[in-house]
Amino acid sequence: MSPATGATWAICAASTAGVIIRPFRWPEAIWAVLGAGLLLVSGLMPLSAGLGAMAKGSDVYLFLIGMMLLSETAREQGLFDWVATTAAIHARGSTSRLFLLVYGAGIVTTTFLSNDATAVVLTPAVYAAARKARADPLPLLFACAMIANAASFVLPISNPANLVLYGGKMPPLGLWFGSFAVPSAAAIAVTFAALRWVERARLSGTCASDAEREPLSIGGKAALAGIAATALLLIVMSARDLSLGLATCLAGLATTLGVCALGRRSPIALARSVSWSVLPLVAGLFVLVEALDRTGVIRLVAKAMTAAAVQPLRGAAEAGTILAFGANLMNNLPAGLVASTALAQAHPPRVIIDALLIGVDLGPNLSITGSLATILWLQAIRREGQDVGFWRFLKVGVVTMVPALAVSIGTRVLIG
Repeated sequence: MSPATGATWAICAASTAGVIIRPFRWPEAIWAVLGAGLLLVSGLMPLSAGLGAMAKGSDVYLFLIGMMLLSETAREQGLFDWVATTAAIHARGSTSRLFLLVYGAGIVTTTFLSNDATAVVLTPAVYAAARKARADPLPLLFACAMIANAASFVLPISNPANLVLYGGKMPPLGLWFGSFAVPSAAAIAVTFAALRWVERARLSGTCASDAEREPLSIGGKAALAGIAATALLLIVMSARDLSLGLATCLAGLATTLGVCALGRRSPIALARSVSWSVLPLVAGLFVLVEALDRTGVIRLVAKAMTAAAVQPLRGAAEAGTILAFGANLMNNLPAGLVASTALAQAHPPRVIIDALLIGVDLGPNLSITGSLATILWLQAIRREGQDVGFWRFLKVGVVTMVPALAVSIGTRVLIG
């Protein structure tokens, strides 16, 4: 190993550890940017390569911008409070029923708007629902985090990591359903059962159901319409194998400007409330992956995939499991990028590619840094005065992710 390679690996490892541990309670984005900046300043990576790496995430950045604008617009217009009160009323005093409603809403949101939308759009509404129902918010918030990843391969649009793994060239919907309909249903069901068991003590009581629901304002209705229109747009774009990032960004921007125009308010104040730090976080992660690629790591991964193709079914199970745990070490977006680049070199059988996608989507349920959606979820709950540490999340993640991963990959391998 050359000194440059060793230094690159050390910087990437330290930066990833910073994102996971958050020393001094600094935001995750700072550590990713520091690592990327150190690679560029030290000359371990040329500036042109760093810029090229950041450019690879352009579709993801646009997608996130659109979703964050939709979320902040909905929050400001009281849509979350309206949804929360509706959920509290329909729970009819049962905490377990409220948990089921939240989980079901997470399935719908993740499937048609993406796991990031569940983290950004649904999580604040769920916290508001817990407050309205005077229920313990943590089990409901965990439901948001877990279903955001468990349902993220129902459709191609359900997770930006799907775009990354397939290099922007998604399989047709018919082929997608043939591969993932059963495994995704298994992941959703097993995750629900495991999480419900883990949180059984917190969900054993009752909750309030006497909340008064105020009529949804014109701005709130417009925000809801914007979210629904965005979901429909994403389904159409996915069916036609078109880029999702720009469409999502334009839909979010149009909704924000339209709602602000209805209320005769400036959109600048709303934009200031958006958690923009997630964008440099993602950009920094892409630079770190590019640096690893330049040291030959991806060539090694491609060789391993080629070897796994000798026994495709066994290789699929092993590859998907390894990537599932690996995604928690570097986040699933860069892990998906590594896998995607290796796939382009190895050309393994489809069952291995599918298992890798399950691993990169479902594996992040193990830890708080496994996926961008979980990091966004953390930011959302911190805004509400809640927080979940690494070990607290890991205890829940081990019980929920491991059996769901085994069943989901197992069913995909059985399909053949």
